[in-house]
Amino acid sequence: MNTWAPAWVDALTALLVVVGALAALIGSFGVLRLRSFFQRVHAPTLGTTLGTWGFTLATAVQVSFERGQLYLHALLIAVFIALTVPVTTLFLMRAAVFRARLRGEEIPVPGADEPPRD
Repeated sequence: MNTWAPAWVDALTALLVVVGALAALIGSFGVLRLRSFFQRVHAPTLGTTLGTWGFTLATAVQVSFERGQLYLHALLIAVFIALTVPVTTLFLMRAAVFRARLRGEEIPVPGADEPPRD
């Protein structure tokens, strides 16, 4: 097992970690800045997805060079998150719409005011 990595690998790993951390931070600011649930749900999903990809790519690069073989196990985490985040977001949005309609709030349906296409 090789425990030494070249400086450019450490620099690449640091860059990927910083990009991932900035994406997660920007997503967190979106949660604080936006007012309603429907607005807040967009900001963290994009930020956390990009942040997760940055962290897992940094892990894959660093561990691959330290072990001397391709290490792709960490990328499975990012793939799993990329596949599950849209589904969970859709379920959360549907639950929020259902609860808002139970409270009597009017939720606009996109495209409901437009005339039907010929």
